[in-house]
Amino acid sequence: MVDKFVGTWKMTTSENFDEYMKALGVGFATRQVGNRTKPNLVVCVDDQGLICMKSQSTFKTTEIKFKLNESFEETTADDRKTTTVVTLENGKLVQKQTWDGKESTIEREVTDGKLVAKCVMGDVVAVRTYVKEA
Repeated sequence: MVDKFVGTWKMTTSENFDEYMKALGVGFATRQVGNRTKPNLVVCVDDQGLICMKSQSTFKTTEIKFKLNESFEETTADDRKTTTVVTLENGKLVQKQTWDGKESTIEREVTDGKLVAKCVMGDVVAVRTYVKEA
């Protein structure tokens, strides 16, 4: 089911990401870099069914490895320490991050050959679109 996500994805657009980072509590300097960065997203699955998602940019590379429906500790690109669980719901990869009594969701979906990531924090929604490179 996650096969359609596997590959290297190059970001083409990012909408409302600054507002999303503000909602997360990200500082000004980090937001400036975050807004200028267009990371590649690399998704792979190993023989044990462990899913790997790597966000690569000239600024920073972050990587998470997980099994669906199992919570794990994540250190986000903005250095939040979250308890994260990724589920597959209606063909979407849904990543729920919780920390300090807060919650954020990143919903990834492949439509028309594009990977669309919807980042939600409270009533703030950012949409980042990627096209497949490999």
